[in-house]
Amino acid sequence: QVQLVETGGGLVQPGGSLRLSCAASGFSLDYYAMGWFRQAPGKEREGVSCVSVSKISRYYADSVKGRFTISRDNDKKTVYLHMNGLQPEDTGVYYCAAGRGSRCPLQTDFDYYTDWGQGTQVTVSS
Repeated sequence: QVQLVETGGGLVQPGGSLRLSCAASGFSLDYYAMGWFRQAPGKEREGVSCVSVSKISRYYADSVKGRFTISRDNDKKTVYLHMNGLQPEDTGVYYCAAGRGSRCPLQTDFDYYTDWGQGTQVTVSS
């Protein structure tokens, strides 16, 4: 059974940092690009970042470039999202998802991702 479990969310002050983890089970990460998404209250889900299997290609939403870093450890079957310089507008539920193939889509394509985690809440507030 394919399962993705996100952890690491919480409450952080503006300017703070968090590291989200996404642990995969039931399948191998060796073949699938992995993405992070978020959804703020009252807003649509948006793509945050994606990393290809090779780790060579990494994509970021403009809103997080320079602050967030995506990484993956295929042996540990875990994908990470390192978030620095957090701002209130980063508040939301963060989800990880597994893509259909090894590469990241050039643009956010929710249909490209076949399996999703349950999400972890990130709240940035003073």
